[in-house]
Amino acid sequence: MKMTSRIFNFSAGPAVMPEPVLERAREELLSLGGAGMGVMEMSHRSPEFESVLHKAEAGIRELLGLPANYRVLFTYGGASLQFSMVPMNLLAGGHADYITTGAWSEKAIAEARRFGRVNEIFSTKGSGFRSVPADEEIVVSAGAAYVHYCSNETIDGVEFHYDLDVGGIPAVCDASSNILSRPIDVEKYALIYAGAQKNIGPSGVTVIIIREDLLERIPDGLPLLLDYRTYASADSMPNTPNTWGIYLIGLVTDWLREQGGLAAMAERNREKAKLLYEAIDASDGFYRGHAERAARSLMNVTFRLPSEELEERFCAEAERRGMSGLRGHRSVGGIRASIYNAFPREGVEELVGFMSEFRDENG
Repeated sequence: MKMTSRIFNFSAGPAVMPEPVLERAREELLSLGGAGMGVMEMSHRSPEFESVLHKAEAGIRELLGLPANYRVLFTYGGASLQFSMVPMNLLAGGHADYITTGAWSEKAIAEARRFGRVNEIFSTKGSGFRSVPADEEIVVSAGAAYVHYCSNETIDGVEFHYDLDVGGIPAVCDASSNILSRPIDVEKYALIYAGAQKNIGPSGVTVIIIREDLLERIPDGLPLLLDYRTYASADSMPNTPNTWGIYLIGLVTDWLREQGGLAAMAERNREKAKLLYEAIDASDGFYRGHAERAARSLMNVTFRLPSEELEERFCAEAERRGMSGLRGHRSVGGIRASIYNAFPREGVEELVGFMSEFRDENG
């Protein structure tokens, strides 16, 4: 039975899931693979769930082309917990470099300072978080334990459209909102972390991709569940994991392969974003994009209207037309359309048509 009465969900996260994934999950809710019970009911130590776990890991490995010396870990706490775990595990009495391009990287550096010395080697705060640095603008400090950045900032709608190259310094990336949205050169990264609830699955699971040599640098004495080695040595199961979330991640990776993989998904994402940005640019200033053109996010399109009153009216009318989640983050206001992998092109076309009508009526 096909799902009905689906709205267009522009939420920044938890976000829209692929409909075929939800349909398959519904079919398997009561019995997974003939087991006579659903994944939420089965022991995480059972062979059935171990198969689910390894399927999710294998799907991520295949899509990203991960070399054998990278581990895939499933943890908890979202990206926000990683703001603490990264420096706890990798700082080891040294110092780290941070690049600040929005609210989330700003939160990451603030948390890292609790654990040791941190250099902010580049910040776009002074210009209102409208851009990201070019590769040649990034100068790392001598002896840095790692360089941290956020590849896509959901609040301000800016994105790195290249893989940071910092030479031999380990690059650590918060990729929560654009993971699996395009191919990457994974060997330029030492650690990637992502909350699953935007592009890869439901809320409640964090995906960690870590190069094995970093595990050898972790100092002893960390709390057990805040030590990456704990998850690496226990196959991501030092205690009961989010079994349902990991199962859904496996289904999402199946769906991504069926769509043609990350290269095909990247092209679809570019096309969707282009439709929306062209509508903004063609509005004679009625809609004003926040990000500079070179840094415009393909995942989170942020823009303003001439007044907050119009923005409120815009969101209310969109909601009545079946377009939800368009209000900007509470810290900045405005409009934000999150159009992750699973968001359909038809939803973007619907929004663009509505934007034209709204401008004609209110411009």
